[in-house]
Amino acid sequence: MARVTVEDCIDKVDNRFDLVLLAGHRARLISQGAAITIDRDNDKNPVVALREIADETLSPDDLKEDLIHSLQRHVEVDEPESEGSNASGQAEELSADEQDADDMPEAIPFDQMSEEELRAGIESLVPPEKGDDY
Repeated sequence: MARVTVEDCIDKVDNRFDLVLLAGHRARLISQGAAITIDRDNDKNPVVALREIADETLSPDDLKEDLIHSLQRHVEVDEPESEGSNASGQAEELSADEQDADDMPEAIPFDQMSEEELRAGIESLVPPEKGDDY
């Protein structure tokens, strides 16, 4: 079995850190059942991933795009322009504050009490009876 070294892959992926990220991502894809593009030769998934990168059977740019896509939590979708557009032909958009105001629930009303009412409420509290714990 021929060993795969970083030097075999570094001319395909310039940054060693990026190489580790891409090979790790590809190894996880292989372990999830993705088809491999080279002979396995009884190698483990990380070695197969490095060999695929070194043999250029996979494009590092495609792997990088796939890695970025897998890490995204919110994928933006291009939507067609809405019917309501202003005079310049651009759709009117709400500012971030207006959007946040729309998303927030109505203000919850709170009971308000005066200082005298608070003092009277506190004075009406009965202190706990002294027992063995005190």
